[in-house]
Amino acid sequence: MGFFYTMLMEIQELYQLFQTNPIIDTDSRAIREKSIFFALKGENFNANIFAEDALKKGASFAVVDEDLNPSNPNIILVDDVLETLQKLANYHRNQLNIPIISLTGSNGKTTTKELINAVLSTKFNTIATKGNLNNHIGVPLTLLSITKDTEIAIVEMGANHQKEIEFLCSIAEPNYGYITNFGKAHLEGFGGIEGVIKGKSELYDFLRKTNGLVFANFDDDIQFEKSLGIKTVSFDIKSDFIELLEANPFVKIRFNDIEIKSNLIGNYNVNNIAAAITIGMFFKVPEHDIKSAIENYIPSNNRSQLMKIGTNTIFMDAYNANPSSMKVALENFYQVDGNSKIIVLGDMFELGETSLTEHQAIADLIADLNFKQVYLVGNHFSSIKTKNSSQYTDFEQFKNKFDAGSIQNATILIKGSRGMALERVLDLLK
Repeated sequence: MGFFYTMLMEIQELYQLFQTNPIIDTDSRAIREKSIFFALKGENFNANIFAEDALKKGASFAVVDEDLNPSNPNIILVDDVLETLQKLANYHRNQLNIPIISLTGSNGKTTTKELINAVLSTKFNTIATKGNLNNHIGVPLTLLSITKDTEIAIVEMGANHQKEIEFLCSIAEPNYGYITNFGKAHLEGFGGIEGVIKGKSELYDFLRKTNGLVFANFDDDIQFEKSLGIKTVSFDIKSDFIELLEANPFVKIRFNDIEIKSNLIGNYNVNNIAAAITIGMFFKVPEHDIKSAIENYIPSNNRSQLMKIGTNTIFMDAYNANPSSMKVALENFYQVDGNSKIIVLGDMFELGETSLTEHQAIADLIADLNFKQVYLVGNHFSSIKTKNSSQYTDFEQFKNKFDAGSIQNATILIKGSRGMALERVLDLLK
């Protein structure tokens, strides 16, 4: 029967194959040579049917959970492909003698992860979560990308329900952890802000049980309270160690008498930078390397980006949005210098029954800050009462009404949930 395994196949045996084929692929359209293809499936797809195709394209083995071709010696049958991927990742993690830093939080996870990676990579060979692949599939893939040369791994963890962070910790088994903040994100899945706090704190719970160490922002009372009883390295912006100098528009800080001029906009990024500095100092990265790493980090993918289009200056922060991040973005935009300020906001998703209340609160804040030229896009924003705001049920309606050609020498904030795809506003401005 050749190299064929039954559903009782041991992870250790699969791991032996992984040792000689240390590349994991899950997309049959992008198969790499000598990889192991995991045929994942979901509500709208079933990659089991592409197993043979993956082998033809260069994969060494394909892991499936449907017995479509039992005669192929390079197809490995298991009970559940996703569970096998997760168990393989955990088994690999336990062969590694390196520190793993996990981070979660409501806002700023990916930016903070990128900053930490930028700082630590000046001294160590690091692996970090690619993009925001931070879920039950992304975390295993990150772990399985760790090689024998890796010295530190930074693993981002996302969640929209309780017990998800707990589960991801059981796979990654981190030694260190950081929670960016506890905000009003995924309220529908978490069951309110208390559910968010409980769900994100599952990282603390794991590190408490395993004698790990927490990096904590003690400006955040919740972080202070939830990290009690755990080994902790803390920071706060009120101390002499890290000081905010300005955020107009770029964040400039001082630490240990060293001035850092970042390429990040918004004072909400101060804590993200402070976390990277604190973690860098803990791992004994030289201060001048910390400075250069942060100053050379350029945000991308519509996160905290400042850009110019013609005579207009754009504050581009349309990768995602929730009530907490929307509030600090508006407050920061109010403080920065700029003539003819314009705001384009898109709906915030996954807020459940609090959605209209939270969208109304943002509209009320806009009125309190006295912004004059405001465009609100989406079903939720179009269903509330506003002052001095133009409301549109969807992007097409906004596009047809928005007179981009008349906008000159303006400072524009663009922010909304990923599903709103407000980066399309840039095309209108061009």
